[in-house]
Amino acid sequence: MNKQYNTDRRTFLKNTSLATGALLLPGIGGVSPHIKKSKMKLGLVTYLWGKDMDIPTLISSCSKAKLGGVELRVEHAHGVHLGMSSSELENVRKQFEDSPIEVLGMGTNEQYDSPDPKKLKANMDRTKAWIRLSKAIGGSGVKVKPNQFHEGVPHEKTLEQIGRSLNELGQYAGDFGQEIRLEVHGRGTQQLPNIKTIMDHCPDRNVGVCWNCNDQDLDGQGLEYNFNLVKDRLADTVHVREMNIGDYPYAELMNLFKKENYGGWILLECRTDPDDKVAAMKEQKKVFKKLT
Repeated sequence: MNKQYNTDRRTFLKNTSLATGALLLPGIGGVSPHIKKSKMKLGLVTYLWGKDMDIPTLISSCSKAKLGGVELRVEHAHGVHLGMSSSELENVRKQFEDSPIEVLGMGTNEQYDSPDPKKLKANMDRTKAWIRLSKAIGGSGVKVKPNQFHEGVPHEKTLEQIGRSLNELGQYAGDFGQEIRLEVHGRGTQQLPNIKTIMDHCPDRNVGVCWNCNDQDLDGQGLEYNFNLVKDRLADTVHVREMNIGDYPYAELMNLFKKENYGGWILLECRTDPDDKVAAMKEQKKVFKKLT
């Protein structure tokens, strides 16, 4: 009985191995264990394509294009702003909760580079107000940005000030379950080594880097080197332009994100002005699927 059992077991294991191997061959129907399935999700920033859409139109357009989320840029037609009442904010929240579209929070212009203490405090206070608003509408974070260097101020001092300011805001945001998303932005400040320096002065993990697909990402030692500078501090949102226009290496970028098992939002921040925005979103959805 033992001999027969061992023979049957060897046959079973051999046949199982052959069957499993066949499933992994191209065209047979399996997926190689070396190929990670992307966890990234595609959404929209109301930068140009959504700037004239109210909330119902945004939800309808994103639903038709099968985009899962939206970042609301300030001062756009969606009408979400700091002067809203509690009932108005609740209405915004309910519209998104009753839809398949996730509101990802607010895209603001708040910045922390000014050498003027009053201006810096005003930006900090407004950011805290946006954090509370994002929480109220069901969002998960607030996008901010470094913006510039100032004449007569050492670059290192400005980068440290931005980082320390972000650290304070990250601690505040944590109490509301929100993330601070530092967009890679601004003349000089958008260089990835400078972004890394900012983050070195900001240990709070509620602050992350919102990759922004700038041409400067390729400077110095190139995309992969610059990506690696901040890959351990990536925020839940990434901004991309049209992924099938221009020379930016989107295929390489998506492979870098996949290598890190990134599961955040890739948000369309497109610069063209097509007549049919939904059709344009659908096209980008197809491009995204191919890239990921």
